[in-house]
Amino acid sequence: MLADLWPLYGLTIFTSRLELRLPQEDELAAAAQLAANGVHRADERPFLTPWTDGSPEDRARSVLQGHWGQRAGWSVAAWSLGLAVFSDGNPLGMVTLRARDFLVVREVTTSSWLGIEHQGKGYGTEARIGLLTLAFDHLDARAALTEVFQDNHASQGVSRKLGYAADGISVDARGDEAVVSDRLRLTRQKWTQQERPAVRVDGMAACGPMFGL
Repeated sequence: MLADLWPLYGLTIFTSRLELRLPQEDELAAAAQLAANGVHRADERPFLTPWTDGSPEDRARSVLQGHWGQRAGWSVAAWSLGLAVFSDGNPLGMVTLRARDFLVVREVTTSSWLGIEHQGKGYGTEARIGLLTLAFDHLDARAALTEVFQDNHASQGVSRKLGYAADGISVDARGDEAVVSDRLRLTRQKWTQQERPAVRVDGMAACGPMFGL
């Protein structure tokens, strides 16, 4: 069984409406098609990496390559866990939890995208809570980080609602344009002080060695 060789296939995060887990290949293809159908309005550019530019086929292939690359490049020193977000068995998008030198710094970074038809329904917040539960309650992270463009009000709202605080700014080149992002940080102390909906994480015990735990 694949999960015996790659235990992350046995890792599943359950929230009240969602299931977060590694997708099987046919499910990954469905998620890629979701991205092909659009993840933001045509006048928006919410991602620093321009993976949503180009044709629908380009977007779909970017999802496939990104997910395959995360698995192929996995190591204890630098890992990126990309999980599909499911509701009633249907993919809504993908979320990613990643870290470098986690056993030393104990910090993670999150990112996500949802199909445009699934936005504005609270799924992004719910999925983020699922990821953060894995990070803080099962991986013993000290902090979770994210970077958000200052005009990305939806993502800003999710982060602020979950207790992230300002942690400076970063300036990056996007083509020939300099863009400013807010760096936001959620500490373990802030996380433990909040009331949160119930989240269940299955299969983590077998995955510990993959994170160096």
